[in-house]
Amino acid sequence: MAGVAGPRGPGARGDSRRPTEIKVRLPEQVAPGVYANSMMVQHTGDEFVMDFAVVVGGAGSVVSRVITSPAHVKRIVAALQDNLKKYEATHGAITGSGVHPTLRVGFQPPEGEDE
Repeated sequence: MAGVAGPRGPGARGDSRRPTEIKVRLPEQVAPGVYANSMMVQHTGDEFVMDFAVVVGGAGSVVSRVITSPAHVKRIVAALQDNLKKYEATHGAITGSGVHPTLRVGFQPPEGEDE
């Protein structure tokens, strides 16, 4: 599995000859992962906010929120492009309609809270 290097990753100090090894712990409660079939993105000048959601019918629920820097989003996009290329080389082209439905998303207050 390819990772996305952060600020202290390969070449962080201009030394591209030797990648830095990073030990990452995977907490037991995070290890199973979550399923998402939708993602919404918003940004400010300083950060990107990615909300991953499960949408079924006309309703959905955010299952994970990731907030990161613009520079790291560029590394994420590059890692995803690289992995898609490798995936398609092994498993064949990913096909789809190429049409993305327009969704209007409105957040609701958590259960038990009045609007």
